Order: sequence, then structure tokens, then C-alpha cells
Amino acid sequence: MLIPLGEPTLRPKEPARGFALFALGFRPFYLLAAALAVSIIPLWLAAFAGWMPLPTTLPPLAWHAHEMLFGFGCAVIAGFLFTAGRNWTGIDTPTGGALAALALLWLAGRAAMLAGPGAVGALVDLAFLPLVAIALGRVLVKAGSRRNYFVLVLLGALAGANLLFHLRAAGTVGGDPMQGVHLALALIITLATVIGGRVIPMFTVNGLRGSVSIAANTRHDAVAIALTVTALLSWALALPAALSASLAALAALAQLNRILRWHPWATRRVPLLWILHLSHAWIAVGLTLLALAEAGAVPLTAAIHGLALGAMSGLILGMITRTALGHTGRLLHAGPVETAAYVALHLAVLARVLPPLFAPQHTMAGLVVAAVGWCLAFGLYLFRYGPMLVRARVDGKPG
Repeated sequence: MLIPLGEPTLRPKEPARGFALFALGFRPFYLLAAALAVSIIPLWLAAFAGWMPLPTTLPPLAWHAHEMLFGFGCAVIAGFLFTAGRNWTGIDTPTGGALAALALLWLAGRAAMLAGPGAVGALVDLAFLPLVAIALGRVLVKAGSRRNYFVLVLLGALAGANLLFHLRAAGTVGGDPMQGVHLALALIITLATVIGGRVIPMFTVNGLRGSVSIAANTRHDAVAIALTVTALLSWALALPAALSASLAALAALAQLNRILRWHPWATRRVPLLWILHLSHAWIAVGLTLLALAEAGAVPLTAAIHGLALGAMSGLILGMITRTALGHTGRLLHAGPVETAAYVALHLAVLARVLPPLFAPQHTMAGLVVAAVGWCLAFGLYLFRYGPMLVRARVDGKPG
């Protein structure tokens, strides 16, 4: 089980007291990721529209793409894995000063990417993922948690993709630095669909109190994951477009078959569940768009944002609400604030994906609407969850 979250049976009676920002990995990294989310998109939009220049030496598009994946995405991954690692092993992952140092390193990386990056800035940014892997690896190896060694491989691959980006951006290695971003997106979607297969069926059965039954770890899951990984890597590695298109189409069908087996319609009245189902469904949509893009039928940006904004960011928002509630000792219940955030994010996805497909002349308007929806979603998260992430658990337990 990835992060077992037992729902508390009693509502806490006393408000949380005490500062606990560095008590467990999810706290600083969820907070920092949400803060980056609401600040980076207005900057990118202003640069894209020509309203203001960015100080970075990178092209604005490359900076935006890098920061969305290696900044925002990897912050959440680090916080999630540090929290999961303690649950997997019963051994503490970084807390206190060590966790604060990693958070400061991540912040330094964001500043370096905006101001440079230059050689020193690139090294600062590149240091984060290897150090996260080392910190997590020490815990997994000590506990003999071999089932979860795959996350160390994934962190190493993400670090390699980041290195490729920087080498190409600096001109040290020939080629387009965006390939590093595409590889990172392929790896993150791989992690999302693997983890989704572990937790979404379990959360659904538990949340609906056994009114549905979902078989886990079936051959349908294995086929969907294998085809998805193969299709995304084929695209990211720039293999022949006909091959990538065919693989993406097959992967989309396999993911659709998998998703329908999870009874998504049954979750429509439970926001904490439907956000996960809807966001994971964007993997199938994104793969369909990728197949069409590789065939030259639609712009590639629609596929990329279907995967990055719809799937990655949607699953992130769903999981950082759920895990923050569970790991601060609160009831697993999404209220009006969370529901508004979920709706705002998925309206942002539609505003970003649909105009390039059906009304290219309105792409800029779609960008503005998407930016507003995105900032509203993560702004609401900061408003609701910022105090929870800083304060001690309401049930008095550590973490």
C-alpha cells in the first residue's frame, strides 16, 4: 500500500497548536509547490504576452516548462515520497533541519532558474533530485523495502532528464533542451499511473463503503501501464512518429478500459474521489491527443497540456488535499473550498486544451482563462491548507 490513510472516526475538538512545518516531508513541499504554482503562471503569461521580460537567460517557454515539471512537479513528488517512505518502512525520512535544508535548496533552484541559470545556478538546481533520492534511498535500503526501489530509479531518471535539459540549454550538448522536459513528463505520468493504480481503486472502495468492488493489479492494469510507458518514451525519445502515434492510440484504449473498471461514475458525489478519477482520465485523453499530434492532426501543445495540466496537476491537487488531511489528523472530506479548487483547475485544463484544437484565434483568451483558473485552484489550496501544513497535527501524533 502506498500511503495508507485511515479516515479518523472523530472530528478533532481542539485546534492544532505548535509549529510543525518541518515535521514531515509533505508539509514544506506541498506549501512551496502551491506557492510556486500561483506565482509562476502569471510571470509566464506576462512574458508570453510580451508585457514584461523575464531575467532568465532561457527562452520563456523552456523556463516555464522546466519549472512546471522540475520545480512544481518534483516538489510534490519529494514531499509525497518522503511521507510515503515513512509509512512504507516505519523509519523517519528527513525532518527538522535536514528537511528545511532540502526545502531551501529547492527554493535556491527556483531563484537560480529565474535569475540565470548559468553554470552555478544549473548545479544548484541539479543537486535537489539526487539528494532527495539519497535521503529516501537510505531509508528504503535500511528497511529492505525492495518493492519500492522503483521510485529511486525514477528519481534518478528525472535527475538525468534535468541534466540533459541543462546541458542542451547551455549548448554543451547539441539538441533541443525541451527533450529533457518531455522525458520528465513521460516519467511523471508513469509514476502517476502506477500510483493511481495502487490507490484510486482502494480509495474508491473505502470511500464508497464497499458499495463497489474493484479488482486491483489485474492484467488490464499491467497492459495499460506498459503501453503508456512505451508510448510516452517513444514520443519523448523522438522515435518515428508513426510508431509513437500507434503506441499512444493503443495506450489510450488500454487506459480507458482500465478507468471504466474503476467505476468512476459512482464517485460523482464525492469530490475527494472524483478529482482523482477525472484527473487520471486525462491520461487517456492526453494519449489520444498525442496519437493525433504525432499523426499531424492536432497541435502537440494540446497533448502536452492534457497530460501535464489535466493528469499531472489534477492528480497532484487531489493527492495534496487528501494526504494533507489524513496526515494532519483530519477527516477525509472535501468541502466547498476544495470542490471549487477542483472545478477551477479542470476548467483551466479545458481553456488551455480546447482553443488550439477548435478555435486557434482564441488561444490567448484561453491562456488567460486557464491562468486564472489555475491560480484560483492553488490559491484556494494555500488559503485552506497553508495553516494546516504549518501547524501540528490535531490528534497530537507526530508528523
